[in-house]
Amino acid sequence: MNIESIIKAVLILPLIVLISNQNTIAQSKMADSSVIRNVLLPPGPDNPRNSEGDFIRLKDGRLMFIYTHFTGGGGDHEAAHLAARYSNDEGKTWTQEDEVIVSNEGDMNVMSVSLLRLQTGKIALFYLRKNSLLDCRPVLRISNDEGKTWSDPVEIIPEEEMGYYVLNNDRVVQLSNGRLLAPVARHNAPHYKEYTGYGDIMVYLSDDQGSTWRRNSTVLKPNSTLSGDSVMLQEPGVVELDDNRLMMFMRTDQHVQYITWSADQGETWLPVRPSNISSPRSPASIERIPQTGDLLLVWNNNPENQKRTPFNVAISRDEGKTWKNLKTLEDDPHGWYCYTAIHFGGDYVLLGHCAGDRREGGLNTTQITRFPIDWLY
Repeated sequence: MNIESIIKAVLILPLIVLISNQNTIAQSKMADSSVIRNVLLPPGPDNPRNSEGDFIRLKDGRLMFIYTHFTGGGGDHEAAHLAARYSNDEGKTWTQEDEVIVSNEGDMNVMSVSLLRLQTGKIALFYLRKNSLLDCRPVLRISNDEGKTWSDPVEIIPEEEMGYYVLNNDRVVQLSNGRLLAPVARHNAPHYKEYTGYGDIMVYLSDDQGSTWRRNSTVLKPNSTLSGDSVMLQEPGVVELDDNRLMMFMRTDQHVQYITWSADQGETWLPVRPSNISSPRSPASIERIPQTGDLLLVWNNNPENQKRTPFNVAISRDEGKTWKNLKTLEDDPHGWYCYTAIHFGGDYVLLGHCAGDRREGGLNTTQITRFPIDWLY
């Protein structure tokens, strides 16, 4: 199917509107005793922030959580390295001492982890190496021995395409056909006159298990919308749908997440449009629940751009068209809940996310939230 046919097919769908104006999500319910909260990584001396991590299950049954351990300050550009904690009881408790996984090899820092079990059985570790506001690019390391050692880093974006690229934690996906996708937002490049929050959205693709990468054909710029209006596009994520299409969702300044679709494994994308996911200027996370086949959405169900609270979950049984069973995990009015990694165990869900107080540093604390999958239903 060519791109013109895809656009026509999508345009005949009803326009999606804000969930605050439609009854597409059931009444919110507060979390009960089924939800376990573990404030795993609060800030401490010489460690003002812990954030942006991801989970992987090891072959010995343990879970490994690698996160960004800041040492130079609480800002995004301060010194940081990657560290790991482990759980041998399905995420209920975790080791108390850090294991350094990647030292600070960037001129600023390394941060924002994605972990994948590749179809080869190897573990892939993705993270951002940040040298400056003109050079922040994702890299990949591979482990053949369950995280004991790691390969030299592979650059996903070559130096000639240098810019400030944002790849959120827990964002890299491997499709059923084996292709790897790293969705990024480029917010700065040498030819830009100044830094701007308006990102260019693109996807880097690999068809050889991460050995080589290339950029997809479509670059979604701020005016790549159905209306032609300029929208602040940031922090994209991708989920594979059951008809083999891909859905991309992204943070915006328009009080909703924006979405688009690809019918060719991420090579080309339709113009972006507002979704039915009411949202502040904050990232959402969407992944498929292996046990049920439904989609899980984790986000802030709140259209006020300056708030990242409450912290909500909902499910979709129709591949993201509607979202049901809205539940509230946290509702502290000063809470700052975001940058969520999702892990599915046998009968439970683990969320690794920021859970600070925005008056004192909203991104400084990482919490592990655990609940049964049945609780979603």
